[in-house]
Amino acid sequence: MSDKVLPREPLAYTAVDDIEKIHDRLREGFRTRKTRSIEYRKQQLAQLGYMLQDNHERFEHAFMLDFRRHVLDSHLAELGSVHSAVLGCLRDVDQWAKETPIPFNLNFYFMSPKTTAIAAGNAVMLKPSELNIATAALLAELFPKYLDPDMFAIVNGSIKETQKLLELRWDHIMFTGSIRVGRIVAEAAAKHLTPTTLELGGKSPVIIDGSSKGKNIKLAARRLAWGRMMNCGQTCVAPDYILVPRECQDEFVREIKLALESMYPSSRGGPRQSDSYSRIISIGQFDRIKRLLDGTKGKIVAGGQGEREERFLAPTISVDDLNDSDRLGREIFGPVLPIVPVDSVDEAIAFINSREHPLALMVFSNDPEFQQYVGDRTQSGSYMINDCLFQATVDGLPFGGIGSSGYGNHVGRYGFETFTHSRATMDSPAWMDLKILYGSRYPPFRKEDVSRIKLIWGEGYIPYPRLGEAPSLRMRMGKVPWIKLLELVIAAWALKSLWWDRNGNGGWVKEWVTGFWAGKLRLGWT
Repeated sequence: MSDKVLPREPLAYTAVDDIEKIHDRLREGFRTRKTRSIEYRKQQLAQLGYMLQDNHERFEHAFMLDFRRHVLDSHLAELGSVHSAVLGCLRDVDQWAKETPIPFNLNFYFMSPKTTAIAAGNAVMLKPSELNIATAALLAELFPKYLDPDMFAIVNGSIKETQKLLELRWDHIMFTGSIRVGRIVAEAAAKHLTPTTLELGGKSPVIIDGSSKGKNIKLAARRLAWGRMMNCGQTCVAPDYILVPRECQDEFVREIKLALESMYPSSRGGPRQSDSYSRIISIGQFDRIKRLLDGTKGKIVAGGQGEREERFLAPTISVDDLNDSDRLGREIFGPVLPIVPVDSVDEAIAFINSREHPLALMVFSNDPEFQQYVGDRTQSGSYMINDCLFQATVDGLPFGGIGSSGYGNHVGRYGFETFTHSRATMDSPAWMDLKILYGSRYPPFRKEDVSRIKLIWGEGYIPYPRLGEAPSLRMRMGKVPWIKLLELVIAAWALKSLWWDRNGNGGWVKEWVTGFWAGKLRLGWT
């Protein structure tokens, strides 16, 4: 593969005047109730899968134009994960929908959690990043060919088009991107009280265990080199900086340089000539990362070279100080990995906790106690042990941020629940008005009514001792299994005494129930 990046055709933006018309079309499409059918949802999910399957070479080419990304990385990072999500939704949507949650009406997404949105029965507007020129153009072409255009649409554009989108009322907005733009989205959504799901990235730190019990420097260096340089560092959960024990710093630097050399051998031209190394998405993003790199107080120990017109920035490793607040305070989103020596794991934890909560936190240790020690004392959107990136792709795990790294989840069942509303529904039967139940709610109230209501709600007993007091005998006995069995026996005896009297005749409950059903039959209710 040539080291040159191929030219991209300009992206055709959606006309601003058409955006509201598309919005209205999708809302009307939703009101037809066609998405209430699980079979319809499956059909659209399958069409999404076929869109990827039939056009995988075109998507591979689009990713190559946008990122100069290798086919393998495109399937690992994009095509494969979406295909897997489609299969998972097709497999599980019947089970997810059994509790009949209500879909939101109209959803607006900037990126790709569309599989769970479709499975949840929503109409969806997708706004790709305008920086992904080739990919956005391909999606705009293929969406109406494969998916119901009355329910699913693409809008392409930049600031003006996005502002128009945010002026409209949506039922849910999902955004993935920077914290700065996330605030803009959240502020716009607040005007309509629109719920949002935000995945905002930020700084994702790594803690390395340097103890003899937990250390595996070679594995950590190899996996972190891969995780950071995947897609030229442009993934939201990529490791952003590494906190390594000071005594292990030189060993770790040596191992990560060896890992980079094995992935992009100098004998084959290094990363610039490698077809396995991607490019920065745009000249503007290249300039931003280069300014950040040029202004570092740290020492660059590998890489640092760049070619602006090719959007090429070499894999770069630097050794930094905890006080380099500029580098360690802003998301890099590029192929630059700072290594920061610390004197203890507690210093590393204190540094992480002094900053905004990250989207991901990674720890490399073979010691379960070390893993738990770090996990128990930190907060993050996800917690990955001895690897990176994969936690965002596993169907059974929730994926999302916390605090400034975002909120809400959008993978698998968690995404289905995010994009639906669980509406409480209750049908109250006539027998609820029995005096022993809620018949006491009607005035005039009597003293025994108060006692009955308090009994129904279980007032007067808390199965846990007061602060400083020992558990009572009743509390202690309540934990014994045979006491639970005895309670059931007593309850059954009490019910029997209400159903039959001492002479074996029907008790008042039986007579009431029998008469009630007889009345229903006479009135033709059944």
